[in-house]
Amino acid sequence: MTNRHLISGKEAKVDGKPAYSSAVVAGNTIFLAGAVSGRDAAGNVIGRGDIEAQTVAVFESLEETLASAGATFADLVKITVFATKLEYRAKIGEVRARYIAAPPPASTFVVVASLADPDFLVEIEGIAVTGRASRA
Repeated sequence: MTNRHLISGKEAKVDGKPAYSSAVVAGNTIFLAGAVSGRDAAGNVIGRGDIEAQTVAVFESLEETLASAGATFADLVKITVFATKLEYRAKIGEVRARYIAAPPPASTFVVVASLADPDFLVEIEGIAVTGRASRA
């Protein structure tokens, strides 16, 4: 079986080429790379200093990546949230509830000293599996 690498164009670049894949599809399993809010056309971090705006941008990015793999948030089986402050947990949870219906996937919340850019406040990665029976 050959893995399918999905490149969104939003990935960090090394020598003008993507430094990683936004997702890798292996059979019916989709491994989502950690998503951050990204940068606007001027190179500024989207939602700088605003955990809600950054979290919305992250979930929008994840939704786009899942769709490119033929999946939705309903296919998520695991997410890992990396945040730079514990107090962001409630707001991240509120935003997550707008995108992911109950029952939620298995989740891990990790507080880190910093992300790849100190202005990023949250990064979320996940695993999705397509073709499963209903999660209910």
